[in-house]
Amino acid sequence: MTQVSTGATLACSFGSAPAVLTVNPTRTVVATTLAANIMDYVPLVNIPPFGMCLAPANPVVIAATAAALGVQTPAPCIPNTAAPWVPGNPKVMIASLPALTQRCSLNCLWGGVIQILSPGQVKANHG
Repeated sequence: MTQVSTGATLACSFGSAPAVLTVNPTRTVVATTLAANIMDYVPLVNIPPFGMCLAPANPVVIAATAAALGVQTPAPCIPNTAAPWVPGNPKVMIASLPALTQRCSLNCLWGGVIQILSPGQVKANHG
């Protein structure tokens, strides 16, 4: 499992653009960058917007669609994540919490699923 760190590339199933993960700067474990744990899920702190949102449950999308007379209309993405990443890796603890790995996902309350496209670090070749 690949450890995730600051700079990881994220994608939301209802977003129009990828975003970059920011890890809490008080983290004490550093890989090539700050290592992430399952609690790095806070909207606009750890999880930035994904461009425009097309989630039909998003109130801003609903309002934009109504204003467009029923034509589904995207609106600016403001992630709405209320629970930690799952499943995490309990064998590796970062700040006493399971490490975030590339297999983890995060649910947005508007219906999207956020996944990790790139973990934010690569293996170094010490050859």
